[in-house]
Amino acid sequence: MSERGAVAVADPALAGLAERFGLPWGDAAELLLVRRDGRLVLAGDPKRYGHPLAVEFASGKAAHRRRFGGGRGQLIARACGLGRGVTPAVVDATAGLGRDAFVLASLGAEVLLVERVAAIAALLEDGLARARAYPQTVEIAARMHLAHGDATRDLQRLVAEAGVPPQVVHLDPMFPHRDKSALVKKEMRLFRVLAGDDVDAPRLLEAALDVATHRVVVKRPRKAPPIAGPPPRHVIEGKTSRYDLYVHRALTATSGNRRCP
Repeated sequence: MSERGAVAVADPALAGLAERFGLPWGDAAELLLVRRDGRLVLAGDPKRYGHPLAVEFASGKAAHRRRFGGGRGQLIARACGLGRGVTPAVVDATAGLGRDAFVLASLGAEVLLVERVAAIAALLEDGLARARAYPQTVEIAARMHLAHGDATRDLQRLVAEAGVPPQVVHLDPMFPHRDKSALVKKEMRLFRVLAGDDVDAPRLLEAALDVATHRVVVKRPRKAPPIAGPPPRHVIEGKTSRYDLYVHRALTATSGNRRCP
């Protein structure tokens, strides 16, 4: 099912959002974008999809990870080159719900979030707007910049328009599931309805390698094969996932502290 057939905007007050993201109107789609309790949410059958989905940076898991996640010792921070005295600008070309981007921004990085699924991009826009109004996250959210578009085709243009230096490009493509365990999380079911599997991951890697000035970082399940293409130069492994690193040049204290113009 395509995203356009799966999701619709059901609230007349969201006319501007529907037009901006090219989303259809209606209340008969499988998933509906509505505003509840001051947040934009994506809601569907609770038996299949669970609670309505929203992007939340100021509370919940994001707030806990910001306070107790391990700082620059986290795998993603190490993979993206956030070392002592080094804070590169990062393009998260598969932004999703923005959780990885928020971690990087909380550590001082300027981050461009690229999301191709219109409904998810709309949730990100709403979550960022609320985070910019919350004292504990306003500075972090100010370092996060959203672009709605397909990174496999338009990454170079999106980066140029946003003005975020693409020193590091982070990718976390949807990995094709092979058994039922991969669908345990209802949130993942929702994502697969909208985006499907990233069968174009090799093209995404190629686009990222063309744009990144220093390195491309790809998150993979720990035992999954690398994305088809050139082999990674380094690998950083965790308990359940790993990061494949494709390095053009080293990040240094002089090259890795960039800000948006």
